[in-house]
Amino acid sequence: MTDFTSLPDLAVRSFGGSVLAASDESFEEKENLINPWKPQFKPETFGAKGQEYDGWETARRRPDENGELGHDWAIVRLGLPGMIHGIVIDTAWFKGNFPPYASVEACAVPGYPSVAELAGADWTEIVPQSPLKGDAEHPFEVAVERRFTHVRLNMFPDGGIARLRVHGEVVPDPALLTGLTVDLAALENGARVTGCSNMFYSRPDNMLAPGLARNQAEGWETARRREPGNEWAIVELAAPGVVKLAEIDTTNLKFNAPAAASLSGIDARSASLDDEAAWSALLERTRLQPDCRHRFRLDDSPEVTHVRVDIYPCGGIARLRLLGDLTPAGEQALTARWQELA
Repeated sequence: MTDFTSLPDLAVRSFGGSVLAASDESFEEKENLINPWKPQFKPETFGAKGQEYDGWETARRRPDENGELGHDWAIVRLGLPGMIHGIVIDTAWFKGNFPPYASVEACAVPGYPSVAELAGADWTEIVPQSPLKGDAEHPFEVAVERRFTHVRLNMFPDGGIARLRVHGEVVPDPALLTGLTVDLAALENGARVTGCSNMFYSRPDNMLAPGLARNQAEGWETARRREPGNEWAIVELAAPGVVKLAEIDTTNLKFNAPAAASLSGIDARSASLDDEAAWSALLERTRLQPDCRHRFRLDDSPEVTHVRVDIYPCGGIARLRLLGDLTPAGEQALTARWQELA
């Protein structure tokens, strides 16, 4: 699997993605395409429509009166609009009923368009028609540097696809963030984790996900630390800003929450992330409780581009929220990024 899979899945259901429409879903529902879990399979589980699959499966196509076979498609609204770096088309468990070819298109439509409005959108091919194998993950790098809001998966001519993963960078609309107090660490606002000491059980980007964590797997959790020291993660904020309120949420972590945590910040435009002396304390080492939302007001915080959360000595965090204001430089950076990828 290529490096782009380390980026967030912009289409996954748990990040707000939705499969709006499909040409056919006779055997299995289109919504399965963006389920967050890995495709599952139980042999000899036959329903009224045949063997049950954890994916999207269409009926067998037959030529029409003109001899045309056509193809099936599904339209997905990205939960996190942004620049797509790569696509994964997964045909897991589809061994005799997978499509031999697939392609992907993308478009950018403002607001909340209907399926009918999307039909007339300006679609750009980001993955050309490519061969597929059965029961396999197929990664495709995307070189189009534009912001997209929707993708259309085409399969030729029919069959089953278990999952569609759309990995990329979130590019938020600056009109929704400028002039407001916002979560500078939210994945949906363009923040992301750029480094961490340990992600044995789950990735630290999970801390920045929308909504509340429903279980331990939906947060960041490290292995049990046996050596001296502590675990940490570095968050690149949505844009330069001033953090005024921090929330460290250990919900669902009843026996593996950290004993304590601290926050520090840095302006990476003028200092290196490796320069320990350049980091400023935002929240001194503070005791945490398990299965608890902790909120801390941060007074007199400096303008920062990155925040490091240190947990002592190890454990997990369900969600990290850093509420604050964009600085003028932050607003300019967001606007410039938006215009560059429009």
